[in-house]
Amino acid sequence: MTAAEHGGAGSGGAAPGRGAVEDHLAALDAALHGPARVKSRMLAEVRDGLTDAADAHAEAGAPSQAAAAARAVRDFGTVAEVGPAFQRELTVAQARQTARIVALVVPFLMACWYLVGATAADAGGRLPAAVHVLAANLGGLAALAALLAAGSLAATGAVARRAATPRRLPLVVAWTGTTAAVALAVSALTLTAGAVLARDWPAGALAGAITLVAHTRLAASARACRHCALLAR
Repeated sequence: MTAAEHGGAGSGGAAPGRGAVEDHLAALDAALHGPARVKSRMLAEVRDGLTDAADAHAEAGAPSQAAAAARAVRDFGTVAEVGPAFQRELTVAQARQTARIVALVVPFLMACWYLVGATAADAGGRLPAAVHVLAANLGGLAALAALLAAGSLAATGAVARRAATPRRLPLVVAWTGTTAAVALAVSALTLTAGAVLARDWPAGALAGAITLVAHTRLAASARACRHCALLAR
């Protein structure tokens, strides 16, 4: 009999005798990275499975609840053994979250940029030519990122039911999101400055603020996606 089977102290909030299960869940929680909601659901499923397995061991004649829990954990596998499979699933979920933000936010913000230019023209002002050129290039880059994001959503959604998700796709999504986030940041500054020069600062400032918020959200998701992709290698 192992030391864990004798013990059972484990985490403070664990059910009596189920310390080994809670300790294993805590170790998995620390090792895995990805969207919080997906990770929480994943760990809840693991807890349910380990609890059922421990009950089965107890009914089969394990000497104590602690021993039953320790045997369930041993059968389940160590963090080193089961962690990579869970991390790959979380990495795909993080990639889908990042791709979804790019696919939804970028077209919306491009519409905002168009309205800023139209509003400036209606007010009798005109954005500087350099702003038009830079905004057009950044808008094209953002549109390409949105198309790549839409393709990634399909590859990790409906297509994934028929074919395995390419191993490097999450990393591609991560850098696509990073590129779109940089484009948004530069565009926010450029269009805000351009709108001020065109004497239409309220619309430009509003578009710049919305773009900056979107940049912050997208940059954080892309950074998390890069981290997950490196862990899942």
